[in-house]
Amino acid sequence: MAQKARKDQAKANAAALRNLHIGTLIVNTLFVLFSLLFKRRSLLLYVILSIPAFICEFILESTGRPRYDPSTNSLKSAGQDLSASGLTEYMFDVIWVTWASVILVTFFGNWCWLLWSVVPAYGAFKGFSLLGAARGMAGMQQQAQQQQTGGAQITGNRKQRRAA
Repeated sequence: MAQKARKDQAKANAAALRNLHIGTLIVNTLFVLFSLLFKRRSLLLYVILSIPAFICEFILESTGRPRYDPSTNSLKSAGQDLSASGLTEYMFDVIWVTWASVILVTFFGNWCWLLWSVVPAYGAFKGFSLLGAARGMAGMQQQAQQQQTGGAQITGNRKQRRAA
């Protein structure tokens, strides 16, 4: 039963990676051909703003690709679950926003690169909310420690408690 789940995850990961690579190939080829043949677009902005998407795609490929034993062709590792939430989901979002930006820039002009500013803004928002949650957890831990030590300080008279 567990082997079937691993095989299903391996198939889903392979399909997701295949679709991701085909989409990247289509979008980037379309941009380069359109930019070279019809209307000039900023290749410098394209390269700079596409680097995070290429890095995310490389990470998804290296962690999510199923591994097979070459001699027996049996599944060694199904790879990380590419449908998982969290950082994996954010990496897919970075890739999709980059694709949308590239397509819009291809047809409407360089000012559409402003759409890509959603990526760092969303990352800053998530990081700030994560930082706030960490501070809240630290505050709860500190409050729990004060309650534990406060219970031990009740012994003794009032003058001793004020001195502590």
